[in-house]
Amino acid sequence: MTTQTQQTARPAAQQQGSHHFVLTLQKPHGQGSITATFANTFTPRPGDTRADLYEVLRKEITQAHPELADANVMFFALEPNGL
Repeated sequence: MTTQTQQTARPAAQQQGSHHFVLTLQKPHGQGSITATFANTFTPRPGDTRADLYEVLRKEITQAHPELADANVMFFALEPNGL
């Protein structure tokens, strides 16, 4: 089994994003699978929903990593980035 861990997000902003996300994708590969986890901060546009952000993040990640375009989502979390 091959495992990769990478990070991605919208273009870098001057300040930390208002939300933190974790998205794990997995795809069969040969006799095993490729698993990749992406985590970063993100600031949604006014009016964006959790579903909107999921779609945006998945699209950006698969554009940057086309080999994961038809991967299964194993985990997705989006939370306010505050303690």
